Amino acid sequence: MSFRFFSNCVSWPESDVHNKGGLCDLISDCEDITRRTFQRRTDPQERAELEKSLGYSRNGAGGELTMAKDWHVSYHKSKHHGRTVYLFQWSGIEYVFTQPERRAK
Repeated sequence: MSFRFFSNCVSWPESDVHNKGGLCDLISDCEDITRRTFQRRTDPQERAELEKSLGYSRNGAGGELTMAKDWHVSYHKSKHHGRTVYLFQWSGIEYVFTQPERRAK
């Protein structure tokens, strides 16, 4: 099952930022993972769309920067209210991917 984009920390529901198990706990409890692990666990189409929206080249043609080559981006695994989530941090902003059934909440 691919994890799908849920939200970034800027757009996070305010009522869940400081709740136990919410955004602040999710960020503080992060465990580092590799980009490869992040790619295996998250939806490729949604990931590609997000990377494009952040200004990354898909294949690095013409020397353009890809997200994979940007050493400022970090990848993580954590928990949101006890459920596994995957995220990357870019420019101080966390982009969180959750299991599909979490998106409706």
